[in-house]
Amino acid sequence: MPESVSIARWRDLLRLSTLAFLLLLLAGSVGASAAPGDPPPVYTPSVAERIFASAPQRLLQVRTLVIGSDRQSSTGSGFLVSADGLAITNYHVISQVALEPKTYRLEYAGADGSKGELKLLAIDLPNDLALVRLDRTDAPFFEFSEATPWQGLAKGERLYSMGNPLDLGFTIVEGIYNGLAERSYNERIHFTGALNAGMSGGPAVTADGRVVGINVSKRTGGELLSFLVPARFAAALVQRVRDEATEPAKDFRAEIGRQLSDWQSGLYKAVEADGFRSVAFGPYKAPEAAAPWFSCWGQTNAGAVPKPRAGLNSTTCRSNTTLFVANDLITGLIQLNHSYAKAVSLNEFQFASFLSSQVQPRPTGLGFVPRKWQTPPRCHEDFVVASAAPDRPPLRVTWCAQAYREFGGLYDVSVTAVTEDRGQEALVSRLSLQAVAYADAMTISKRFLEAVQWKK
Repeated sequence: MPESVSIARWRDLLRLSTLAFLLLLLAGSVGASAAPGDPPPVYTPSVAERIFASAPQRLLQVRTLVIGSDRQSSTGSGFLVSADGLAITNYHVISQVALEPKTYRLEYAGADGSKGELKLLAIDLPNDLALVRLDRTDAPFFEFSEATPWQGLAKGERLYSMGNPLDLGFTIVEGIYNGLAERSYNERIHFTGALNAGMSGGPAVTADGRVVGINVSKRTGGELLSFLVPARFAAALVQRVRDEATEPAKDFRAEIGRQLSDWQSGLYKAVEADGFRSVAFGPYKAPEAAAPWFSCWGQTNAGAVPKPRAGLNSTTCRSNTTLFVANDLITGLIQLNHSYAKAVSLNEFQFASFLSSQVQPRPTGLGFVPRKWQTPPRCHEDFVVASAAPDRPPLRVTWCAQAYREFGGLYDVSVTAVTEDRGQEALVSRLSLQAVAYADAMTISKRFLEAVQWKK
């Protein structure tokens, strides 16, 4: 009994000693963190916080309003680039005003609460930029970075994009610079960050607050795949307006047509210069564009259920060259398609019927364009037999074209060719060109058809 009492007392003492030790430790830690006379910890704002704190007077929401009802039709973003009220945004943000100035007007709402009218001064259609003027002077503004995508910026560097997404209020998004987007004809910066509708035209800046790019688009089929227009194009647009010192264009439709025509001329000259490379399809060779801004994908019906009575192996190559003109007109795409068909359990008559379903005319082959922009298609079909070139099979060719109503001299053209040398196998080849001049369309179509050959 006395032994059990002593053990109980020993346990009590041990508990008390442990509790006292913990209290001493706690008192020591509290004293160390809040000792009398120590200065409070200094708060250091993040880079994003510092950038955004200085941005409100320089950031804009750009609004397109219907003149009749004075209700907003669309919104985007923009930013001041000079003390005398010049601001940059995207062309697609103000396109309704450029195309229909009697129906729409522009106004801005600053992140600092200011509001006012906007005047459209100039556009850069290929780079999706526009220059506007505010009724403000001596306002703070963003400066363009002297760093370019090939000098002064390294992959992995942090960038900070600003804008007003979905009309929810001004925000800042932190992301990563990943160099120039590959396979793109129009120069774009690959930005790994979350751009959303309404942020178009806002600035993307480096840690020192200088603009390196302008928000322009995102890829909806992936995560955080966004793109910026390099700031040098915006700086060039500002400089051009200052150098010309002229009144804004009276008819922006004419200016849009001029810039579209100049752009397509350069595009198709580049296609002609790069030429085509040959790819094998069964006993045939067919052309694919050699330019680096094409992406090619293949597909087959081999796994179809029920088992197909004719095999079909196809390749489609599309250019990354689209250009925004209006909400219902995005043009500038080039597409090549080759389908090698071979009978499995069809006789020659049945195979010919199958081929007919594969070669139905597709006026442009690139999607629907409203008739207000284009004339109805006109097509011509003929047989092409190259007697002087024994390496080429006879072809049945359909050539279709649609003219642009607003932009004289430009067409959407589609060429469809099917080989006519065998009874149970054939190659169906298509070429589709958007916003192309007639001479360029004829040159490229001729080279395309001449490149359909037998394998040696």
